[in-house]
Amino acid sequence: MPDGAGPVRRVRHATLTVAAIALALGGGATWLVLRGVPGQAQPTDEFANVLMHVHGLGVDPADGVLYAASHTGLFRLPEDPSGKAERVADRWQDTMAFTVVGPNRFLASGHPDLREDEPDMLGLIESRDAGETWEALSRQGVSDFHVLQPAGGLLYGYDSTAGRLLVTVDQQTWQARSTMVMTALAANPADTGTLLAVAADGGLRRSEDGGRSFTPLPGTPVLATLAWPDPGVVYGTDPDGTVLTSPDGGTTWQPRGTLDGPAAALTAEDLATVHVATDTGVYTSTDGGRTFEVRYPITLGR
Repeated sequence: MPDGAGPVRRVRHATLTVAAIALALGGGATWLVLRGVPGQAQPTDEFANVLMHVHGLGVDPADGVLYAASHTGLFRLPEDPSGKAERVADRWQDTMAFTVVGPNRFLASGHPDLREDEPDMLGLIESRDAGETWEALSRQGVSDFHVLQPAGGLLYGYDSTAGRLLVTVDQQTWQARSTMVMTALAANPADTGTLLAVAADGGLRRSEDGGRSFTPLPGTPVLATLAWPDPGVVYGTDPDGTVLTSPDGGTTWQPRGTLDGPAAALTAEDLATVHVATDTGVYTSTDGGRTFEVRYPITLGR
């Protein structure tokens, strides 16, 4: 490892893009080393505001700011696409699951900044100051949540470590509901016990008993992401980047718009406003997913 490199932690992830490898190995003495690279080091200041590998998106109702939770930290995105994303609190926390639950109040999970003396798995953490500081709430060192889905007074969490769905009412004590590998989860805003989940094979499953059991929905498209902003509209994306909507809780789907590639994250503010992230940027639709404008282009080294 080059002189001046930061602390080393064991390899967590095997997934890494070619572009990230190019950054890690290029640029002379400047290193951007992500989790998943043997001999990983703390990234340097040159890449302090580089956004890549987005895991989640959310809008803070306190000020309307769009946040992107990523492999290399939580970022505030500028309103002007020509502006620069701002890393929150200079923290390189690998924020795997992320959701906004109120003004300035975020819930998340993942892995700590390499400079922080924290367990490898953060469990459920909470911020009440828009990501500036975080407090561990539960399952620290035990769970790596890849999905966090609020549903009324409940919080569902998919624990990737155990491959099971958990639920909590107080964010401290959790109850196991079912065992199933899932990549996305959405809850009916009018019925906290009705859930849609995307299984490991991309197949859609529905639960009407709060996640205790899931039933396959035959004839539905293979999906990658989900968002359920209104009882009458579910949003989803397929692996090719097609945006789809369902008016009947996931039973039937209609294509809307097309992205430039697979979506890594999806959130819907309301019936019309949808934000998605792909490898090339964060995009926003104000017409229900029919058309998208660039909200923030992802350009390595920007």
